[in-house]
Amino acid sequence: MFGPGSMTWRIDREAAVFLGAGRALLLQLAHPWVAAAIAEHSTTFADPIGRFHRTFDIVFAMVFGSLDRALLASRQLHRRHTMIVGEMPEAVGPFAAGSRYCANDIPSLRWVHATLVESALMAHDQVLPKLAAEERELYWTESRTFGALFGLTGDDLPADWSAFAAYTASMAQSETLTVSDAAREIATQIFAGARPWLRPPRWYRALTAKMLPERLREGFGLALDARDMKAADDALSWIRRIYPKLPDRLRYASPYQEAQARLRGELQPDWMIRGLNRLWIGRPQMDVRGKG
Repeated sequence: MFGPGSMTWRIDREAAVFLGAGRALLLQLAHPWVAAAIAEHSTTFADPIGRFHRTFDIVFAMVFGSLDRALLASRQLHRRHTMIVGEMPEAVGPFAAGSRYCANDIPSLRWVHATLVESALMAHDQVLPKLAAEERELYWTESRTFGALFGLTGDDLPADWSAFAAYTASMAQSETLTVSDAAREIATQIFAGARPWLRPPRWYRALTAKMLPERLREGFGLALDARDMKAADDALSWIRRIYPKLPDRLRYASPYQEAQARLRGELQPDWMIRGLNRLWIGRPQMDVRGKG
């Protein structure tokens, strides 16, 4: 869908983009429909690692998979979302108790898509040189294509980066984003760690909180004291020094490396890419020849 010369590959290959994953998740949870859907239909708590793998398997397939694999992932996502429907268990923000939600609803899809785009660029700019205005514009243009894989048309999305920035700023202040009890409970359990060894480090929790709009940070009950700020700042300072010096094999996400190997005509990725793929997507190979 994109290819090696695209801004999408240039940005999304960076492992540093994962620094924004917690922010994107919390912004999604701040939408009451999303929080209700996750609370009632997701296996996040019972199988947090599986949920992580399934999410990144779909996203990386859309970005780095072959055309057939990207379209297959898009269809799989749409079918999965079609089954996620329900009613709001309580009134939250502008959403009345008993109002219907659907995961394929355009406004909520638009918001989930926006959190991924904005958080990826924010994380990128925390560690690497900030994108120029024309690079940011190009990334957004390509993100509209990414949005099409979510089921969003050109008319569903802001036309340019300026309109996109205005949309996200407006949403951050809108009652549409209201932290529900369900959202707060999900966030608390995730950041407390579904398993003792899965608990995010203090600096990551602090950085996530720091990247959120203040009113949503308060809604999630994420306090930022002096120790938290120092932990986040110290971690970022260390990452900015070390990250650009990492070898490509560690710095770039393994699905990107698999895509590059595929373009070189290699039948399957090497042992290191297969091993790293197990960490990112839960299986050794993203694109299986003959299976999409």
